[in-house]
Amino acid sequence: MGSASDIEQVRPCAEALEELGIAYELTVASAHRTPERAAELARTARERGIGVIVAAAGWAAHLPGVLAAYTTLPVIGLPIGSSPLGGTDALYAIVQMPPGVPVACVGIDTGRNAGLLAAQILAVADRELAGRLEGLKKQMADKVLAAAEKL
Repeated sequence: MGSASDIEQVRPCAEALEELGIAYELTVASAHRTPERAAELARTARERGIGVIVAAAGWAAHLPGVLAAYTTLPVIGLPIGSSPLGGTDALYAIVQMPPGVPVACVGIDTGRNAGLLAAQILAVADRELAGRLEGLKKQMADKVLAAAEKL
């Protein structure tokens, strides 16, 4: 997270990862206030066993791009809607990366989707995780069908 105040929007990401049995690290590093820390976290992520980075940031939201500059791991940007612009500034900052520094992006304040996208990326090389994701998708479908039957 770019700031500890982002925790409420990041919590659904952590919950999705926990639900799927995926270990994760949660920390604060600012692209603007602690750029050296952010760079070091990205540089050493693979050594620490990280497979995907989810970077949540609001306002100018440079954190996902800074992390992507220092790693070859996939980076998912989670724009936080904390600014006077409601997160559109963060969204644009994340999706408009320069050539050669790709960052995936989920919707504003959609932490659960960030966690699920990270899980899907990891599941490319993990059949057991892919099976757990398939089960989760089946549960979602079953809920919709149950709701449809009640109508």
